[in-house]
Amino acid sequence: MKQVGISPEIPADARVLVLGSFPGRESLRQQAYYAHPDNLFWQFMEELFGIRRSLPYRERLRRLNRLGIGLWDVIACCRRRGSLDQDIRRGDLEINDFNTLFRRHPSVAAVFCNGGLAHSLFERYVVPRLPPSFRAVAVVKLPSTSPANRYMGYAEKLEAWRRLERVVRGKSQP
Repeated sequence: MKQVGISPEIPADARVLVLGSFPGRESLRQQAYYAHPDNLFWQFMEELFGIRRSLPYRERLRRLNRLGIGLWDVIACCRRRGSLDQDIRRGDLEINDFNTLFRRHPSVAAVFCNGGLAHSLFERYVVPRLPPSFRAVAVVKLPSTSPANRYMGYAEKLEAWRRLERVVRGKSQP
């Protein structure tokens, strides 16, 4: 049976979109992005933007949205056992509708992909189908915040994620 992802959490004036591949088991259960307690996403948002991870999920999301950051996933639905990206069956996954997203949110200037799979799927399935006017959106690959990503240490991952902070605060281009 196919699993369906979580609804997008994107403010009307979003400037930046953070994309995962597909929510893990705990995120699906809670219907909350990055809900696994060992996922570093909300810890990074606390370090970068002062959004305390101890706040209720809806309040964290509200504060993130106020910064012009939206959250979504590349995959709309798929078959997968467990929570790992490597367990996603590639043959029958469905990609979210990014053409509609960019039409509704023309202010999005950068997409930050949370991990390699999100980035490769976005580049392979989304970018070629975008109208030319949307292809100017910068696409940045960041290291996955998933607890399964053990290829980098915490400090190295956080340093890479500082690129998001610099763009959101207007200190650099994507």
